[in-house]
Amino acid sequence: MAQYGRPLHTIAHISDTHFLADRKPLYGAVDTDATLTRLFEQFDRSGIRPELLVFTGDIADLGEADAYRRIRSIVDPAAERLGARVLWVMGNHDDRSRVRTELLDEEPGTDPVVTSVRIGGLRVIALDTSVPGYHHGELQASQLEWLRAELAEPAPEGTIVALHHPPIPTTLPLMPILELQRQHELDDVLRGTDVRAVLGGHLHYSTTSLFAGVPVSVAAATCYTMDLTGAAGALSGVDGGQSFSLVQVYDDRIVHSTIPIGDYAVVSGFDAAFVDRMESLDDEGRIAAFSRHPDRA
Repeated sequence: MAQYGRPLHTIAHISDTHFLADRKPLYGAVDTDATLTRLFEQFDRSGIRPELLVFTGDIADLGEADAYRRIRSIVDPAAERLGARVLWVMGNHDDRSRVRTELLDEEPGTDPVVTSVRIGGLRVIALDTSVPGYHHGELQASQLEWLRAELAEPAPEGTIVALHHPPIPTTLPLMPILELQRQHELDDVLRGTDVRAVLGGHLHYSTTSLFAGVPVSVAAATCYTMDLTGAAGALSGVDGGQSFSLVQVYDDRIVHSTIPIGDYAVVSGFDAAFVDRMESLDDEGRIAAFSRHPDRA
């Protein structure tokens, strides 16, 4: 029924899970495991089957080995059920060596964790904006050189870049201190390439912007979110508003949709039988049956 047909690719963009070891609640209040589990339960019942799960950083809150093992115990079975691959992206709370050993099954090491994967003709690149010992973001010159070389040859369906620190403004108190530094260097590498979208995290709220002529989509955290309408001059994180993003790739555009996590009361809707009936009609019949306002047309 859609003018644009079905998307070529569907990606789940998940961010800032902030797991602690031994299933300790974050800040003594947030059950990080339960929210992520609910996210995958929503996928299971929806019938949506993403090809790739992209986690844009701060996977663990303190970089503890047990935290990585536990999140993997949730994500790996879910990915297998969905038939999806997983792309882990470093965040400022993560530990490079433990990400390598616990999530990537690699030898320990402290070099930036970068990779490039393909789903069909679409290239997805993971950058590492983390700075060991700090919370702001940077990209080393060597990483930018690697990225420039990777982008030198366009991918058939273009490229998506995933990183933790999004290259966009934020007006929340204190947060500008923790932005990606020297963003003009990344702009110089991305501008004019086949990059179609930048996926980010770090901010703990959903937002969109533009960078180097490329749309930027930030997924809110699954642990806690920032209250953008909180008390003036204050920075407040709340246990609510958790969500993830659905990234649907078409020939000529990418659609980013924010999906709340949780169970909510159904107040309106149409069942599958009604949808099937609409699909059985031609375009004119659908307009008459579903678009026409019975009291006004």
